[in-house]
Amino acid sequence: MKWNRLLPVVLVALASILPAIGQSSKPAGSASGRKQPLAVQNQQPNRELMAMQKEDIEAMKADLDKIKSSLAQMKANLLTIRERNDMDRWRNNIDMWDAMVDHMDRMLKHMESVQPGMGNPPPAQTEQRKPE
Repeated sequence: MKWNRLLPVVLVALASILPAIGQSSKPAGSASGRKQPLAVQNQQPNRELMAMQKEDIEAMKADLDKIKSSLAQMKANLLTIRERNDMDRWRNNIDMWDAMVDHMDRMLKHMESVQPGMGNPPPAQTEQRKPE
């Protein structure tokens, strides 16, 4: 696989997860100007956001599997290269992609660890008592 075809796949994968990461780090209701009761704000993130994040995680897993497959092919092709300059160039590319795959693996693990409902208990919600 050529680099000019694989790089856009990686960029699309990263671009698809960045909005979800940005949304999960913002406090609920802060940018929209909505004035919701604290009890309603504590129910965030809502089901739609959680579903979108789950879809993003699944898409990233699929993209990462494709990249890993392409990287394995690159490593296999490295054995057929005889010219020194070409071999050095391919080794550098493989090292770079290895680092990228490792980084994406760490990002994916982090996303799964902060995603409620993905095997983790939901965050504790504080009870609010009404004055009697």
